[in-house]
Amino acid sequence: MPEAIWISFAFVIGLLVKGIGLPPLVGYLAAGFVLSGLAANTEITAEPTDVLAHIAHLGVLLLLFTVGLKLKLRSIVSPEVIGGSLLHFAITCVVFAPGLYLLFDLDWTTALMLAIALSFSSTVLAAKVLESKRELRAFHGRVAIGILIMQDLIALVVMSLAAGKTPSEWALIVFGLPLLRPLLYKLLDASGHDELLVLLGLLLALVVGGLGFEAVGLSSELGALVFGAMLANHPRSQELAKSLWSVKEIFLVGFFLQIGIGGLPDQQALIFAVVAALLLPLKGILFYFLLLGFRLRARSSFLTSLSLTNYSEFGLIVASIALPEWLIPLAITVSLSFVISAPLNRFAHSLFEKLSPRIVRFESKKRHPDEQPISLGDTRILVMGMGRTGTATYDWLQPHEPKIMGLDSDPAKMEKHQQEGRNVVFADAEDNTFWQGLHMPALQSVVLAMNDIEGKLIAARMLRKLGFEGYIVAHTMYADEAEKIRIAGADEAYLTMSETGVALASHLMDKSGLQTAQVRNPV
Repeated sequence: MPEAIWISFAFVIGLLVKGIGLPPLVGYLAAGFVLSGLAANTEITAEPTDVLAHIAHLGVLLLLFTVGLKLKLRSIVSPEVIGGSLLHFAITCVVFAPGLYLLFDLDWTTALMLAIALSFSSTVLAAKVLESKRELRAFHGRVAIGILIMQDLIALVVMSLAAGKTPSEWALIVFGLPLLRPLLYKLLDASGHDELLVLLGLLLALVVGGLGFEAVGLSSELGALVFGAMLANHPRSQELAKSLWSVKEIFLVGFFLQIGIGGLPDQQALIFAVVAALLLPLKGILFYFLLLGFRLRARSSFLTSLSLTNYSEFGLIVASIALPEWLIPLAITVSLSFVISAPLNRFAHSLFEKLSPRIVRFESKKRHPDEQPISLGDTRILVMGMGRTGTATYDWLQPHEPKIMGLDSDPAKMEKHQQEGRNVVFADAEDNTFWQGLHMPALQSVVLAMNDIEGKLIAARMLRKLGFEGYIVAHTMYADEAEKIRIAGADEAYLTMSETGVALASHLMDKSGLQTAQVRNPV
């Protein structure tokens, strides 16, 4: 049974690659190449099959569906995201296409398609790197993810054009799909939190979106993305994305295995990958100066650019449709870029500190609105992190202390609180520059209500480092984390579940009029 051997190789090599800090998909590609090499000298079977091709296609559809679930207009409708992504795409194609044409003696169409494939950055690598450093919601993290979503949309347009399908007259039905959104919302609400939720995602991505769009002559990839985007504004869209994450990753293993099993790289493929790797710094430098042009600070521009300095698995998906003969060279190129990019991103902040004297001078004197230094003015109580706990704290304190302010690193959440009348502003507690520009002349107390422990530790340390002598209180789920928060500078850290139990008991006493039981002496 060849599939059992393939799975074993994919797991073992993926595990080894993960152990050195690289994404497992590099291991899956390597497993495919190893199997292809062994097949030439042993009895191991390693040939692309219809089953493997089908699994790979399902993985691509699920990837696009989950991209659609993140496709909120507010995440991409900003000058630095739209302008930065489109300008980078155009400049890369204009520069890379002639270079590839001359260097590898290609026709113009092939050179242009290769330039397009190399213009994209890896959504998988960037998202995992930012998530591991808890920077997905930081300003530079949001800009990077926005640019990646724009690139995914560009890739989808290219894939649709390259597929060359002619839509039927029934394709006009697509324009009426927004009318189905209320029905889709009800289905998502009714699906609960278990296997029905996963099945709903598979139904929409693979059946309704994939097969449905193919039936009317449109790209199945487009269908998966559209149905994902239709659910993007639902409160449970991210829960659906998380429930599909493992299924998508398993199917994508088939996509990367299929590439490797397709054949070993020849000399031209290796030369192409090395040349593309040497050009990788140009990609990051271009992103850096484009983002500076949109008034981002040097630090934000550098961190965003570094997370985008790699080549994309989406380039492989585009190549699988438009340039199947270049799939193996591009696979080697993407893997090599991951080997370079992953370690650099791990030390991104220390790299910026070393390079900042040389690169900060290019920074614009005008600042982006999201990066202005913040002053707390006459604020006496500060709530950091406006999730459920932070919001409840703010609402309880506000009638007693009008000089209260909330901070949150999620702009959408900040806007929602402002619309509801709360004094909440954008700030990222994990951004050192925020603390450098912070003014808090009247501050007396701080509540640390962020979700992650790292943010609470940084905030407690920085407040004490800046000379704040007032009261700092935090909440956490675990006793060991509470101790770390106290050591970092907080006066007290309470266990969330314990305090919830105390609050419930207090409500019970208040509502029922119960009194503390008195112990009677026996007669």
